[in-house]
Amino acid sequence: MKEHSQPSEEVLSDLGADEEGLDEAEAQRRLAEHGENRIVEAEAPSALEILVDQFRDYLVYILMIAVVLSFGVGVLPGEAPRYGEGLIILFILVGNGLFGFYQDYRAEKSIAALSEMSTPTAIVKRGGERMEVGAESLVPGDIIYLAQGDSVPADARLLEAESLSTTEAPLTGESLQVRKDIEPIDADAPVAERSNMVYKGTDAVRGRGVAVVTRTGMDTELGGIADELQSTVAEKTPFQQEVDEMGRTMGILIPAFVVVIALIQWFVTGTNWVTLLLLGVSLVVAAIPESLPAIVTFSLALGSRRMLEHDALVRRLPVVESLGSVNYIITDKTGTLTEGTMTVQTVFGDGEEVSVAGDGTEADGEIESDDGHTEAIQAILRCGVYCNDARRTADGFSGDPTEVALLVAGERAGIDAGDAPERRRAVPFSSDRKRMTTIYEDSMAYMKGAPEVVLDRCDRVLEDGEAVTLTDERRREIAERVASYAGDALRVLGFARKQVVDSAGDDEDLESDMVFLGLQAMMDPPREGAREAVEDCRTAGIQVVMATGDDLDTAKAIGTRLGFDPDGALTGRDVERLDADKLAVAVRETEIFARVSPRHKVRILDALKDGKFYVAMTGDGVNDAPALKKADVGVSMGIQGTDVANKSSDIVLLDDDFVTIRDAIREGRTIFDNVRKVTYHLLATNSAEVMFVFLGTLVGAFLFPNALSGSDAVILSAVMILWVNFATDGPPAIALAADEAVPGIMERPPRQPDEPILDTGILSMIAVTGPVAALVFLPLFFVYIENLTLAQSVLFTALVMFELVMFQVVRREYRLSLFSNHWLVIAVVVAVLAHLAVLYTSLARWFDVVSLATDHWVLVVSALLVFVAVILAIQRLLLRWFGTRSGMSMDKSVGSVEDSA
Repeated sequence: MKEHSQPSEEVLSDLGADEEGLDEAEAQRRLAEHGENRIVEAEAPSALEILVDQFRDYLVYILMIAVVLSFGVGVLPGEAPRYGEGLIILFILVGNGLFGFYQDYRAEKSIAALSEMSTPTAIVKRGGERMEVGAESLVPGDIIYLAQGDSVPADARLLEAESLSTTEAPLTGESLQVRKDIEPIDADAPVAERSNMVYKGTDAVRGRGVAVVTRTGMDTELGGIADELQSTVAEKTPFQQEVDEMGRTMGILIPAFVVVIALIQWFVTGTNWVTLLLLGVSLVVAAIPESLPAIVTFSLALGSRRMLEHDALVRRLPVVESLGSVNYIITDKTGTLTEGTMTVQTVFGDGEEVSVAGDGTEADGEIESDDGHTEAIQAILRCGVYCNDARRTADGFSGDPTEVALLVAGERAGIDAGDAPERRRAVPFSSDRKRMTTIYEDSMAYMKGAPEVVLDRCDRVLEDGEAVTLTDERRREIAERVASYAGDALRVLGFARKQVVDSAGDDEDLESDMVFLGLQAMMDPPREGAREAVEDCRTAGIQVVMATGDDLDTAKAIGTRLGFDPDGALTGRDVERLDADKLAVAVRETEIFARVSPRHKVRILDALKDGKFYVAMTGDGVNDAPALKKADVGVSMGIQGTDVANKSSDIVLLDDDFVTIRDAIREGRTIFDNVRKVTYHLLATNSAEVMFVFLGTLVGAFLFPNALSGSDAVILSAVMILWVNFATDGPPAIALAADEAVPGIMERPPRQPDEPILDTGILSMIAVTGPVAALVFLPLFFVYIENLTLAQSVLFTALVMFELVMFQVVRREYRLSLFSNHWLVIAVVVAVLAHLAVLYTSLARWFDVVSLATDHWVLVVSALLVFVAVILAIQRLLLRWFGTRSGMSMDKSVGSVEDSA
């Protein structure tokens, strides 16, 4: 049923209704048939489901096995209880899970449900009587009444429309209010052009209307979008996928290592199975970066807090790192690239053109003119204030956005609506008349409206303070000026006035023989800094396109001001017409899309994602929700955005500003760098721990079988490894996650969507770090092998110092000096002091270590210097092959960072 293309009589007939409304019995029958007029929302996950989901991870599963093994060893006959290791691991697991639960649960509860958008009541005519009913009880065929300020409760075909206008931006993307009428229109007209329809979820901002309900609940345009939204499955970010894959890989490799080492010791040294079990626990703890999930979560949470300080609210922590991969942004125009409010830009009268300065609805702007504005300019502005139904309120302004803009422009010239004489009469605006006239007690009539309409009602024009004949030549000049403004996407209104004799006279007489005053041209202006933000994104290798519900000319004009290329701009109908292959080519060559609907945005998004682009989608309306959820990063507007859009997004901009998107991407890249640094450090140092145990066991089994026999004869105990991981992977790693942005972070291209976090350069460093560390530091263990406790103490200390030094080795690739992060410096100092306390206080007995003498420290420091020299040489070679993390060549950066390392 295409009710917008049918006469209203046919629509009523097809619905089995009439203008007297349904009777109550029929309304109840239809309610049972069609169901309540509600948007059905997918059930949100419960708190328990969110909590359980935090522990569905391969690394968590492996660590739980380590917990069980640790507790199991404690109950074996003849063995001392070893609950400490298991409790420490369990504490880390539970703490990380609760932290992730808190973040996810808070995000879910902070976004309102779709159903909250429904109008609670509606005015309906049933059985010939008007009555107020709950909006959920409306059915197709109901006659409803709309007035200024009402929310539309259901999709409906208009039967009457008296100066009715609605705002449909939440549904169609159209930024300006839409004037409504009752005439049938083309059957193929898109939703944005169906002027005889009103839709659920939109608002009436002017006039009044009567309509017959055609669709309710999930059958409405809003319901269709909600249904599509619920069927869209959120995809895992690349980082989530990589962590899952890393967990699966470790799940295979770690047991293999344990089995190999166990077999060697079983057959070569005859070590008993209790020792082998302890060694297995030690190796599992050494291999798994158990603090990685917690530190990554902390890094994302810290970044999200920093983003919140810049007015970007992160709803899903993992998506923060995805910002580093974004190479395409599809952005709405209204309220994001523009102010979101109509603002008078230019006033023209008596041959003079002046600019109006000021932002939004603030009255602290001024009229900019070299010689001071003339009487004609003042008269135009006063006419705009007096011929106006908008009003200033305690909270700002109330009324039509265009009329609010006229009030603000008048206030900037010192004209206050409160100073006007008492209004005697008003001839209201209508879509047919395209003008409005007011008459005041001083017998002055003021008119505003479409310039051509106002000119037709005028026979004189104000020049030098006098009303002179309006010649054809002057009419042409004014028409050319109007065309020039329209070409710049400015909305133009004409203004006129005259002294009347009888304010109660005929409308035609009142609105004829007027004196033309001039023009006011207005627009929704670009936000301050928006153009620069777009350019910054492009410098960062991110393509930015504008997709809006506005008409093509407006979109191209505004887009040009913002630095978008208007050539090749496409409309929603063009997107519809192109097949998938042609659209895939077109979207890469187009920077402006106009008159786009929900399905058009999804098609554009799909075409880009099929082309392997990593896409951020911005939006504020209900129509944007499916694309926001389907995008790699969905960004909604917190001020003008609908609840549906906010709930569907990953990030909510609290200031609706594109500049914030740029800042969020910068912060996202910083967070990604920090996550990468932390992951790099943890895996490099943990791989070294594995190599210490693995190679140490091999060498010891064959060369010193007697020294490594017995239940406690291991290279490093599980509690030692846990302490190393706590001292070095704890506070220092958290401090590393707080690193500031590296120089030039927004001058390098985005990370490719298919590029792993652990790229070839990092994997190469991880691969060599373990063996190099083992070859340098393991000899210290075997030097003191005759005293196993001393040997373990020396190697234990060397391992701590090695892992602390590795922080700056990692940061060297980002051209960061040690003292650029004072928190890291403090954390390293604290870690060193804590380890000294373990060696030289009563804590030593808990770790089964002894204090080190000067000669022991000389060997440890010497080995550390050898390691630094070797690893920096290898790193320099690898950096020449793969480049630094900052994107700069080593020739430009290696000097300073090498010194700092």
